[in-house]
Amino acid sequence: MTVRRTDVARLAGTSPAVVSYVLNGGPRPVSAQTRAKVLAAVEQLGYRPNGIARSLRMSRTMTLGLVIPDNANPYFAALARAIEEESFAKGYTLLIGNAAENDERQTTYVRTFLARQVDGLFIVPAHGSAGFLPDLQRSRTPWVSLDRQVPGATAPSVLVDNRGGAYLATRHLMEHGRRRIACIGGPEDVMPAHDRVSGWRDALSDEGVTRRAMSVVQSEFGRRAGYRAARELLSRPEPPDAIFVASDEQAVGVLRAISETGRRCPDDIAVASFDGIPGAAYSTPALTTMAQPFAAIGRAALSHLLAQHAGTTSPTDVLPVALIRRGSCGCPDPPGGDSPSEGDRS
Repeated sequence: MTVRRTDVARLAGTSPAVVSYVLNGGPRPVSAQTRAKVLAAVEQLGYRPNGIARSLRMSRTMTLGLVIPDNANPYFAALARAIEEESFAKGYTLLIGNAAENDERQTTYVRTFLARQVDGLFIVPAHGSAGFLPDLQRSRTPWVSLDRQVPGATAPSVLVDNRGGAYLATRHLMEHGRRRIACIGGPEDVMPAHDRVSGWRDALSDEGVTRRAMSVVQSEFGRRAGYRAARELLSRPEPPDAIFVASDEQAVGVLRAISETGRRCPDDIAVASFDGIPGAAYSTPALTTMAQPFAAIGRAALSHLLAQHAGTTSPTDVLPVALIRRGSCGCPDPPGGDSPSEGDRS
């Protein structure tokens, strides 16, 4: 037998409207005593609201979409988790699509989510063209870009201070007495990678290092790419005494390359990186990193979507990053995992 809202109201001794207020969180307040009676009746009868009918009444599906470039990258996994936690807390279900750094696949996910009538989209654009942009421009669905901006788009973005963070990380390596500080950057056409290399250059320029004397190797994000870039730097006649690495994932490969070439980190080569993924606390030594505030990114991203639902616009957010000092730069190395990253605390 199908249990209806009227059945719940009858058992709880109240009206169907009050049952709706309890289950939907409003629009009118309900006393704690009445709320308890309604929830007890729901549990006793096993009542389950018709989500499709409710969505039609509200003109909302209570679902959101997130498209990320690479779901195997721990940074994007941490970012997705933060967005999912914030969305869930507000009553939304989050659907996630993996673009696999492919624009055609990325566009397909955007179109699929739009066809499912999601209430909003979060997009971390894959590097390269943004074929999905015309679809979003035709749609009235609110959306927010994360981590990097989309050229030609008017949607708000949630970014972090990539250039300033890279500058601080490089300056910190200098505070340990390092002077030959190389850089392993990410793909040149990815905004965060470009800005992090710029921050590294800014720090060296302030110390009087000429651009010609700056050693930088651009690579893909990932451990293998970081490993290969480090092997190239370490094979040079005058290898660096420190490396600023554009991502924690690359830095894990860098640590492997340092060890394989018979050197020690940080004694021979100090390392500082960027992102603050949880795994950065478990390498040997643990990575000194510029930690992104994942929870704050999730809150800001959802806030931008809700503002668009309310008919208002909000400016792009550029959130600060925090230096987490660990053993790879020469600071005391805490026990693995016992020192949470900024992303864990925010």
